[in-house]
Amino acid sequence: MTPASNEDGALAPSSGISKFLTNSKCQAFLMLLAFCLLGVVIAAPLGLQQQMLFCAVCLGAALVLRRRANRLAVLAMIMLSVIASLRYMYWRLTSSLGFENPLDMLFGYGLVLAELYALLVLLLGYVQTAWPLQRKPHPLPRDSGLWPSVDVYIPTYNEPLDIIKLTAFAAQAIDWPRDKLNVYVLDDGRRDEFRLFCESVGIGYIVRPDNNHAKAGNLNFALTQTSGEFIAIFDADHVPTRSFLQVCMGWFLKDPKLVMLQTPHFFFSPDPFEKNLDTFGTVPNEGELFYGLIQDGNDLWNATFFCGSCAVIKRGPLQEVGGIAVETVTEDAHTALKLNRLGYNTAYLAIPQAAGLATESLSGHIGQRIRWARGMAQIFRTDNPLLGKGLKLGQRLCYLNAMLHFFYGLPRLVFLTAPLAFLVFEAQIFQAPALLIIAYALPHMLIASVTNSTIQGRFRHSFWNEVYESVLAWYIMRPVLLAMVNPKLGKFNVTAKGGITDKSYFDWKMARPYIVVLILNVIGMLFGVFKLGFDPDASVATILINLVWTVYNIIISSASVAVASEVRQIRVEPRVYAKLASMLSLANGKTIVCQTNDFSQSGVGINLPEGVEVAQGEQVLVSLFREGEEVVLPASVVFSRGQTLGLTYLDLSLQQQSDLTRMTFSRADIWAANWGKGVVDTPLGALAEVTGIGWRGMRLLSRATFNELSRRRFSLSFFSRTTPRNS
Repeated sequence: MTPASNEDGALAPSSGISKFLTNSKCQAFLMLLAFCLLGVVIAAPLGLQQQMLFCAVCLGAALVLRRRANRLAVLAMIMLSVIASLRYMYWRLTSSLGFENPLDMLFGYGLVLAELYALLVLLLGYVQTAWPLQRKPHPLPRDSGLWPSVDVYIPTYNEPLDIIKLTAFAAQAIDWPRDKLNVYVLDDGRRDEFRLFCESVGIGYIVRPDNNHAKAGNLNFALTQTSGEFIAIFDADHVPTRSFLQVCMGWFLKDPKLVMLQTPHFFFSPDPFEKNLDTFGTVPNEGELFYGLIQDGNDLWNATFFCGSCAVIKRGPLQEVGGIAVETVTEDAHTALKLNRLGYNTAYLAIPQAAGLATESLSGHIGQRIRWARGMAQIFRTDNPLLGKGLKLGQRLCYLNAMLHFFYGLPRLVFLTAPLAFLVFEAQIFQAPALLIIAYALPHMLIASVTNSTIQGRFRHSFWNEVYESVLAWYIMRPVLLAMVNPKLGKFNVTAKGGITDKSYFDWKMARPYIVVLILNVIGMLFGVFKLGFDPDASVATILINLVWTVYNIIISSASVAVASEVRQIRVEPRVYAKLASMLSLANGKTIVCQTNDFSQSGVGINLPEGVEVAQGEQVLVSLFREGEEVVLPASVVFSRGQTLGLTYLDLSLQQQSDLTRMTFSRADIWAANWGKGVVDTPLGALAEVTGIGWRGMRLLSRATFNELSRRRFSLSFFSRTTPRNS
């Protein structure tokens, strides 16, 4: 009997095999069989040489699969990584915990718990990212009369008016029927200048009688004052493109159960890591992994999180769950969880359709992350995704991993100090021979590293996760633990945006924990080197393992120190680098066809044709173009260097400011063109990169220490000269 073929001529499975594979009992049997086989592979006892051979085969297979990097190859790599990691943990729990004294038990079990946490996060991460959905925009009906009405909310509390203006003008420029689009500024600061601005440009202005529940309360009050079928929400500094709604809204018409669609948070200014380490545009920032990959993976499981901005929510279901959640300080993710519990769908489009300002200072960045960490711990404590009704298994796991992620504070500090237990206190945290530790630990670490690099390569470079976590670990540990004890502790804090740093400085207060960890590891390294040279009874292999670990920790902690060296930033308005068609009209009537180099709200950089010059101080008219439309703006040349001009705009009217926004920040392709187009990760290259940053951190710390000591010496000297002596 020959198998049936489909219409393309390909062989199709026989009906008997098809029925067998689709039968639920048979599927359960196959799943059980697969787990049994996996258990046999994980628990199979191997000698040292056999385990080393297993390590070499698995790593070699992972490297071969990495060259293909298609979805099936990635799934195979994940399977290899899961086997290697579970084999390591099985061996760890069954063969390396025979501790003989309390000190060994304290350090040993502490490390095992940290490893179990890391393994759980690794496995849940694979569930989230193994198969990103990669949803595409769904077309809207040709008849715009069928398009729904949308209210655009711009909540604000303490942001300056210039930031709000840009977002408001861009919201007004969104391509949507004018009678179905209403823009509202929700001003919890109750400022007259904001009210007057909104009245002058035809934007709704909403204030409420109190500030209860911060941003969530602000949005919920606005829900009672407007009537649009959908709500589009943008933080005060998140500027939407004109195509935002046309890209997003089609899915709501296709799927009646869809209630929330999120787009990426894209930043056109560098965050403190990018600014202080000079990696803007070359190394993916801290948030790109979440918006570039994890949210796309969540979408497969119908577990997309609402992120508070750059999203659209359906009014009816939002009101059904009581509006934006107010029980926790991460009201956005909690709202999505509530919607998913009622059986509604959430979706993600990995196409940047808005851009905003990143946090300017390390202290501000840490403050924002503390709020996120506290809020996720509050949800974990009060509305745990593993419990309660309404969620499917995939949704529970995605939400669980999002919350567990913020518990990394204590485990990260354990990993940063674990080798000191042996080097300084001679605690035996592994009750096993050094070579056997290597044979089991290496495949776990190396295959996981290669696999994650393959999956995440466009959105997170290897070893940078350790830097990000090390910087934040000390600060998020306490609020997370306190939130687990008392979820009501803590309050919503607004992240400051749009500030300046008028001079470079070293943030000693923020850097203190990293400096302590760095010094401890340097001390541990000295202990290890001393033992190698002067202790004839020491185990060389064990010392070398711990020394390599310590050197790695020194690299990571010194890179963390480098982040605390704040770089001078005197531009209130960051510039966006983009080449746009433009033209200059000079006072003598001459016109020059040229191209922008960058732009901001207050000025523009121009690249002149070869051989053309414009003098500094000359007043010109700048024309910007978009799809046959032209906007002419008055400007003055503030600097002229060869073929490069810097122009500042002169007294633009509100209409001209609006036109400028439409020609620059609102362009449909301005952000999406560069999304995920950075340098793809290579682990060895990333290690060299982080090592260089670490060396830079050591030099910055040395210089800052010398300057601080010099300052204090000068202060003491001045005090001694000006204080009169007792006669």
